[in-house]
Amino acid sequence: MTSAADQPMMHWVQAFLEAQAAELDAATNTQLAYANDLKDFAGWLGPKSAHFATATQDHVEGYLIDCDAQGLSRSTRARRLSAIKQLYRFAFEEGWRSDNPAIRIKGPGKSKALPKTLSIEEVDRLIAAAGQHKRDGLRNACLMQLLYATGMRVTELVTLPVSAARGDPQMLLVRGKGGKERLVPLSHTARDAMAAYLIKRDADEELARKDGKPASPYLFPSRSKAGHLTRHRFFGMIKEFAGLGGVSPDKVTPHTLRHAFATHLLAGGADLRAIQTMLGHADVATTEIYTHVLDERLHDLVMEHHPLAKKAASDDPAT
Repeated sequence: MTSAADQPMMHWVQAFLEAQAAELDAATNTQLAYANDLKDFAGWLGPKSAHFATATQDHVEGYLIDCDAQGLSRSTRARRLSAIKQLYRFAFEEGWRSDNPAIRIKGPGKSKALPKTLSIEEVDRLIAAAGQHKRDGLRNACLMQLLYATGMRVTELVTLPVSAARGDPQMLLVRGKGGKERLVPLSHTARDAMAAYLIKRDADEELARKDGKPASPYLFPSRSKAGHLTRHRFFGMIKEFAGLGGVSPDKVTPHTLRHAFATHLLAGGADLRAIQTMLGHADVATTEIYTHVLDERLHDLVMEHHPLAKKAASDDPAT
């Protein structure tokens, strides 16, 4: 009987990913990230005559040092260490190893850099530019309105089922990471954009049906292998909208709109817990990165309403 140590390292990766998919319902993007990270680690171990089954703590630390020397970001290095730790936790549970060589290693942690965002005026220009396309203006405007109104991740947006848009819903059911579902309220402008697009989408679908093509289950169908608009295509589209709208393409990505959604809500007085729910964050600590926008508003609030601040202002001879 072949032992785990005799199996190719990619066999370990495949078994690990299958377990993740079955037990945790890990999202496709998460699976791909794990696969790429572990493949890179395997490629580093190979020339050193090492294997997942024989790697030591020194090997793991050496790999992370090499990642740092390559100039990889802290978040990338932290993610790779996380993938390695989870692989070895799985191997221990399967009896493939009697230890976890990565368990004592502390990662670099993820940097707390403030997320890039956009002003309300810039978002307005992006949405207006999206609607200028002669053939796909209604679809593009709907994409942008939904993205900004809900703060969805781009994968959640492009894979939306058309059934979620039927009946002029006031709330949109979004399927997020790990298959978790959440309800996100829709603005009037987003609902109007979706209703207008649905009329054209259904007309196009009817023409396709007459040509013998099957109906698409997606709100944003395409001829891609996946059957829906791809993340990569939408990334290119939003850069085009930026150019048309006079917004620097360098600062615009689908995720920037998600940041703008959260930032603008907080600046307008929304509750952090509510934003956590709408973004689909499992932990409110992830949402707290947006609280930098509260600093100025809270300062003004104190200066306007606190009795000591009012007294100091009245005592100031300059006022």
